[in-house]
Formats: sequence, C-alpha cells, structure tokens
Amino acid sequence: MSGKIKIEQPKIPQDLTQANFQEIYYQDEPYLESRIITNCTIDREKMDKIVLSQIVFKNVTFSDVSFRNIELTDVIFDHCDLTNADFMGGSIHRVEFKESKLLGINLSDASLGNVFFENCNLNLSAFGYSSLKQVRFDHCSLESADYYECKFIKVKFETCRLNEVNFSRTPLKGIDISSSTFQRITVSPEDLKGCEVSPDQAIVFAAMLGLKIKE
Repeated sequence: MSGKIKIEQPKIPQDLTQANFQEIYYQDEPYLESRIITNCTIDREKMDKIVLSQIVFKNVTFSDVSFRNIELTDVIFDHCDLTNADFMGGSIHRVEFKESKLLGINLSDASLGNVFFENCNLNLSAFGYSSLKQVRFDHCSLESADYYECKFIKVKFETCRLNEVNFSRTPLKGIDISSSTFQRITVSPEDLKGCEVSPDQAIVFAAMLGLKIKE
C-alpha cells in the first residue's frame, strides 16, 4: 500500500479458530470474534447490527445476505463473493477486501476508515451518503458505482476503472484519480476543483464542460 495515503492494516491474531458462521447464533448478541471462516456459503442470512471483530473470511460466498448497520473491525475478505450484499449504514474500520467480487454491494450511508480494496470488482456498488476516510482502491473495477453526496478524506483510486461513476455532490479536492481510466463520469465543475487528474483526463473533462481544445 504505497503512496501518500497510509492505511492501517487489520489487527489479526496469528492463531485464529476455524469456525462456522452459524456460531453467531450461539452468542447472547450477534457478535463473533477471532475466527477464520473458509470455503463455504453464507446463504440468506438477514441480521441487523451484527458485530464482527478480528475475522478472516477466505473463499466465502455471501448469497442474499442483509447485514444492515454491520460493525466490521479488523476483518479480511480474501477471494470472497459479496455480490449484492447489503451493508447499508455499516461501520467498517481496518478492513481489507482482496481479490473479491463486490458487484452491486450496498455500502450507502456507511462509515469507512482505513479500508483497502485490492483487485476487486465493485461495479454497480452503492456508496451514496457515506463517509470515506483513509480508503484506497487499487486495481479495482468501479464501473457505474455510485458515490452520491459522499465525504472523502484521504481517498485514492489507483489504476481503477471508473467509467460511468457518479460523483454528484461529492467534492473531489485532493483526490487522485490520475492513474485510473474512464470515458465518462458524472461530476459537477465545482466538485472537480482540486482533483488530481492526468493530462488525458483533463481533455475529457474539458470536453464535458463544452470546451474546444485547439491542437
């Protein structure tokens, strides 16, 4: 995780107990800590305000799950499928998503801090009204993702696909998208001020603003 943005990594104990997600039902509250869950499908689970701490999910498919207001702290998702997972209103801190499919995931109205997305498919993902602080997207596909009225603090998009992303009412001052690619994104001129872009991207934005560039 190079660059100017320092992301705190999840604090995971070396010796985690292998577990099944169903263990959460044996607790007094929907809480699970210090476990590794691998090679399984978590299917049709719907719980509100679930708390997961120091958890590693590896090769896990989340199918038709709704965990609104989830609290994730020190969690790793490695080669997981979270397609259409509903994490709306979640509190997500020191979390890594690696080589995972997050197509259509709902992270709207969530709080993300020290979160790292690496080689993930986030096409059609929803982040509207969320707060992102110290969040990095590396080599991710974010086509048609929605960042409507988000708050960005130290966010970077490194070599990402941003085509048709919606940044409406989200100020991009200090946000670096210069290494990423897109044909079109939705952003207002006032919110684009201070955004770090490449020369080629500047030409695209100029065309969006109706400017004619003479060679």
